[in-house]
Amino acid sequence: MSKKRKYSSSLVDGVEQAGARSMLRPTGFTDDDFKKPQVGIASTWSNVTPCNMHINELARTICDSVDDAGLKSVLFNTITISDGISMGTLGMRYSLVSREVIADSIETVVGCQSFDSVVAIGGCDKNMPGCMMGLIRLNRPSLFVYGGSIKPGKDHTDFATVLEMVGAYSQNQISEEELIAVEKNALPGPGSCGGMYTANTMASAIEALGMSLPGSSSQDAVSEEKKNDCLAVGQAIDNLLEKDIKPSDILTKSSFENSIKVVIALGGSTNAVLHLLAMAKSANINLSLDDFTRIGKNTPVLSDIRPSGYYLMSDLNEQGGIQPLMKMMLDDGLLDGSCLTVSGKTLEENLKDIEPYTNDQKIIYPIDKPIKKESHIRILRGNLAPEGAVAKITGKEGLSFSGPAIVFESEEEAVDAIFKNTIQEGSVIVIRYEGPVGGPGMREMLKPTAAIMGAGLGDKVALITDGRFSGGSHGFVVGHITPEAANGGPIGLLKNGDLITIDAQKDQINIDISKKQLAERKKNWQSLKEPPKRGVLAKYARSVSSASEGAVTDDF
Repeated sequence: MSKKRKYSSSLVDGVEQAGARSMLRPTGFTDDDFKKPQVGIASTWSNVTPCNMHINELARTICDSVDDAGLKSVLFNTITISDGISMGTLGMRYSLVSREVIADSIETVVGCQSFDSVVAIGGCDKNMPGCMMGLIRLNRPSLFVYGGSIKPGKDHTDFATVLEMVGAYSQNQISEEELIAVEKNALPGPGSCGGMYTANTMASAIEALGMSLPGSSSQDAVSEEKKNDCLAVGQAIDNLLEKDIKPSDILTKSSFENSIKVVIALGGSTNAVLHLLAMAKSANINLSLDDFTRIGKNTPVLSDIRPSGYYLMSDLNEQGGIQPLMKMMLDDGLLDGSCLTVSGKTLEENLKDIEPYTNDQKIIYPIDKPIKKESHIRILRGNLAPEGAVAKITGKEGLSFSGPAIVFESEEEAVDAIFKNTIQEGSVIVIRYEGPVGGPGMREMLKPTAAIMGAGLGDKVALITDGRFSGGSHGFVVGHITPEAANGGPIGLLKNGDLITIDAQKDQINIDISKKQLAERKKNWQSLKEPPKRGVLAKYARSVSSASEGAVTDDF
């Protein structure tokens, strides 16, 4: 048995495995192929979303690259859903669930088929962490390939632009014709949403972790760069097999800290907190909400990229992507350069010859002149969120907000109120029963946050929820409030008019009522939602952990 064939040899070697070989021959296996290491290629191709519509083309290129390296590629598919399409509907309940399904399916196929190595290709938001969790569980030489970012739409528009225009239309600020014109031109082709939303955030996080090839996270979906990224996979996988480099060799506490720092520097999505916690748990690495606070105190925000900034990922790619940023951070002592990567080299070695950004670029700020000196991702605690909450505070919204609660039991109720212009300035909008259990599924609140921005209320109201936010959300928003309402958390005890104070400097979120009052409300509390009895949502609600622990379903 070759050291590169630790798993496949048991499947195809020997007379007793003739049956397995007979079933593999119709799929294209030759006599020589049975002697080669088998590499599973996990594709998330689907025509349900532009994020993934091109991924099988990338997958075929990867297969050719793997085969050219003297290995045997075996292509298989897993699912994807579209966050953007399902946003603001009940379908969005399945979004976070899909992360677990993707991880489970990759583990299932690879475990059953005994592949020696795995390549996973992701495009939409949950693909990235789902693929990574599957690779981590299997712990075989493997790497992740990002499908790439979409090009900007007409007039530098993107998906978030469309949703904000819906808000503007609801306030009679634009015509229906103007809205439809943006709708038709904002998304010109394949690729993930173009800002530093969840997909691009997680692609950057994974590159910083060392689990994708250097320079891959910023590439346009349709480009020679992305094709070359795929063509490099075969040799990279062969090298990983030869050296027996596995995710457990790459993923350490230090590499996760590197990843968090890069996410902060880029002004990335709050979903990164949820996903990095989940990935670390898969890797059996002790990562907690407190680590984000500790790291955030010494990590600046440097990126002027949407949703809080102006530029898109394609703009950053033209300037060299995130490699010059990481080189800046490494040279400043912010990153641990000794961490191993899937290139077979350390992070420091990967970055050794990277040229700095040009002096005239305006996307990435100097470390000594940051957009914000500390992290925009704030972990808040207090009597409203004793187990923690996640806020995205860039500073543009201010650093504190205090106002009376206006409580909604679902996202739909809140959106309806915003569109009907019934939200009073100075209010704290509360959307509850949207957590992992209460949803179930922990929906993203991009529709209400976009409606708020479109209505011109971005600096006039706050929004808090036990759900989560899209990477496209901005404004004074706090999500992941734990314990969630469905589990009897304080957010489920709120009443209209309760004074809520959010302090991003002290990292606190509190209700202005006494412990005694809160305890009395708790005595009389009953969940307003009955969980589903069967199906994937029911299984998810029964097995999912708290959002403060990554909302995972495999931790028993």
